[in-house]
Amino acid sequence: MDVASARGISSHPPPYYSKPICSSQSSLIRIPINKGCCFGRSSSNLITSLHAAPRGETRRTSGVQWCNRSIRCDPFKVDDKNSRTVTVRSDLSGAATPESTYPEPEIKLSSRLRGICFCLVAGVSAIVLIVLMIIGHPFVLLFDRYRRKFHHFIAKLWASISIYPFYKTDIQGLENLPSSDTPCVYVSNHQSFLDIYTLLSLGQSYKFISKTGIFVIPVIGWAMSMMGVVPLKRMDPRSQVDCLKRCMELVKKGASVFFFPEGTRSKDGRLGPFKKGAFTVAAKTGVPVVPITLMGTGKIMPTGSEGILNHGDVRVIIHKPIYGSKADVLCDEARNKIAESMNLLS
Repeated sequence: MDVASARGISSHPPPYYSKPICSSQSSLIRIPINKGCCFGRSSSNLITSLHAAPRGETRRTSGVQWCNRSIRCDPFKVDDKNSRTVTVRSDLSGAATPESTYPEPEIKLSSRLRGICFCLVAGVSAIVLIVLMIIGHPFVLLFDRYRRKFHHFIAKLWASISIYPFYKTDIQGLENLPSSDTPCVYVSNHQSFLDIYTLLSLGQSYKFISKTGIFVIPVIGWAMSMMGVVPLKRMDPRSQVDCLKRCMELVKKGASVFFFPEGTRSKDGRLGPFKKGAFTVAAKTGVPVVPITLMGTGKIMPTGSEGILNHGDVRVIIHKPIYGSKADVLCDEARNKIAESMNLLS
């Protein structure tokens, strides 16, 4: 229940609450001060709302039981003895009617089925392609220990096969991608588990930063180890320092690294604050920062709902590389570019 506190009690509602706010389900309740207020419970949801009823009376309406005991609404202290009513705004003013309930949004059956199919396609293709990675791994270590282009090519195949049947990817700014032989620090906003698939499909050889717990997952963890993904324990400061050192070593050896500067996936699609680790690596090694904007992945597979796959398309914008020697300046400029493009696409 969303109840606006009323300090000055009057017989007329304030002008800024005179009409429902935002939706038709938000309206005004005027409660006489000589009547009580209480809470109701339905069989499906706990509904907290205010309801005026004569003292001692119990009402049952549409599965909601309203009870009124000799309890006054403590939050609303009446300073004016002549006042007769209290005006509050409630999002459940019609809670006693069936049409006023708030059912949680149901996940469509098609989204669940698409999610199952996506997992099957990704799983089967990963099992097949991991064999190629294992066969080629000794040669990769001998001839391409740092970039590991062969493994990234296999990863691109896997990601492309996994996402092709389910959503389309519109890529803008491919001309801004440096050559695979040019070491860079790539950064992007993070909205969904699908971000990894989308970024792998670009075909660039960059090392992601990943939680150590994912490395123990069969097949996926093995592939990440062979690709040279950098492990990180999020809550361990020592691990964070080791991660940055490892990234700087890779960049100096000619490899590229990829960071999600927000540190975690956004739950509402909004761009969070950036951490400066990625930009410190770029500033100290003198390599460019390549910002990338991802849009649409969070709607197709929302954070916390990795078992579903909604319909939709994904847009990828690759911005021009940023050069600089100050981590703060690089961080602000990269975030501004991503934020501006997100605002334009939203």
